[in-house]
Order: sequence, then C-alpha cells, then structure tokens
Amino acid sequence: MTSRPLLASTREELSAALARRRRAAEPVALVPTMGALHEGHAALLRAARQAAGPGPVVTSIFVNPLQFAPGEDVDRYPRTFETDLDLCGREGVDVVFAPTATEVYPDGEPLVTVEPGPLAAELEGASRPGHFRGVLTVVAKLFGLTRPDLAVFGEKDYQQQLVLVRRMSRDLCLGVEVLGVPTVREADGLALSSRNRYLGPDERRRATALSRALGAARESGPAGVAAALTSAAAELEAEQIEPDYLEIRLPDLSAVDATIAGPVEARVLVAARVGTTRLIDNLPLTLGGAG
Repeated sequence: MTSRPLLASTREELSAALARRRRAAEPVALVPTMGALHEGHAALLRAARQAAGPGPVVTSIFVNPLQFAPGEDVDRYPRTFETDLDLCGREGVDVVFAPTATEVYPDGEPLVTVEPGPLAAELEGASRPGHFRGVLTVVAKLFGLTRPDLAVFGEKDYQQQLVLVRRMSRDLCLGVEVLGVPTVREADGLALSSRNRYLGPDERRRATALSRALGAARESGPAGVAAALTSAAAELEAEQIEPDYLEIRLPDLSAVDATIAGPVEARVLVAARVGTTRLIDNLPLTLGGAG
C-alpha cells in the first residue's frame, strides 16, 4: 500500500517538508511538471527515485503561465491533481510542491528572467516566442526553492527544454545535474503526452506517423542526412501531415553538416499538427558510416 507524499503549497511549507525529509549527504532530486501526470512522468519519478537513493524526491506540479505564448490558453491545460498525487505516492515521491501562480510570482510577472539565448528562437521557439524564457525562469526558481542536487526531465522535450535546462545549469553554475529519461511510448509508438487526450480516434491513428517517421529516419541514418529526412518525410506525407519542422541536429541542437561522412551521433526532431493538436517527438540516430 502506497502513502501520499507530503504536500506543500507555499515556500514555507516546502522548506518545512524538505527539512523533515532531507538528511546530510543524501542527494535531493527534483522532477518539475505541470501536472496531468501519465506513465511518461512515472518513468521520470522512478529515475529520480533511483538516482536519489534514500534522499528525498520532490515533484512540482505547477502550470506555469510565463511559458504560454499569446493565444495559448493556460486555463485549457488539463488538471488532474488528485490522480497526480496518487501516482506520486505510487512512485515513492516524498514531497509534492503545488504552488499558486501568486506564490511563484508574488509581484506578478517578474522583471528579472532567464534569457535562453539564440537557440530559443529555433525549432519549438520559432512558433512559441518567449516560451523558453518562461520555462528557464520557472525552473531556475524551482532550483532555488528546492536546492536539488539533480533534476530529471524527459527526452520527449529534447527540443529544446532538456538541452536549454542543461545549458542554464552549466552556464549559470547552478550545480544541478540534469538527467534525461528516454521517451515512454504507447504500444503503437506514439509518444506519451498530456496533449494526446485532445486527439479524436482518426487523429490518434494518424499521429503515429510521427514516430514512424522518426524510425524511418533512424533506419536511413547511415546513408546520410538527406536519405534520413527523405524517409521520414515520406511517412508524414502518407498521412497528409505537414510538419512545422523536420530536422536533424547534433546532440546539443547545433546544425549538422549535411555532407558528414560519419558515423556521428545526432537527433531527428519533428513537430506537426494533427487536427488542432500540436505534437512533438524525437529520436537519437547515427549518421553516416554506411558501407
């Protein structure tokens, strides 16, 4: 039988909860989320539990208004708080921090934010201006409030959340090790996402083309960038899906030389709308080295 974690909704409650759980020399692990937890989040919590050992695992559940672009409805984001707490208890979370927006931003929109740099204007950032400034700002605040030794994020958000959070921790000397956990998928390959609930039955079927496209790119990777992208595009075209982007980048999301001989490790990245729902996905692949 699992027990629910300690619940904190204010900074003072979080500090008290951590004081009860924290012991000297034991690492603190943080898993930031916006709630609506599913098995993909459960994988992050298990990874945090394993990495922290006997140390405390903290999960934040906070729908961050600062990362929603104009026209994106923060109130539409799904909220399943009671079932979220059950999942956290099942996965051994010690403390859940579930603050209000006023608690996180007591003076309203902050005057000082974290500038994510030029990468934030590419890929996801190209269609969501200001999004990653909001992401990094709230993550920096959560790091300051919980003082974790490590933080766990999903590779589903490789473009660009995972990469930018790692860069922020390194560039700003925050001392937080940022771990990435491979994407959890449905049996048909669709990446688990809170947004999947918005897909109708036919849209749900068509959405699997994204993971098939990535798989096709990985299979063709040894033949080079052009072959990998051509194979991926064919899978999307078969379902009449027009991608917002379909790209191959190096692991730090810098550009890859299209004429590379390889073998070189890289990442294939896709974003597309299926119906009205925008989905993202990615996979690692090896470029070049064929023959």
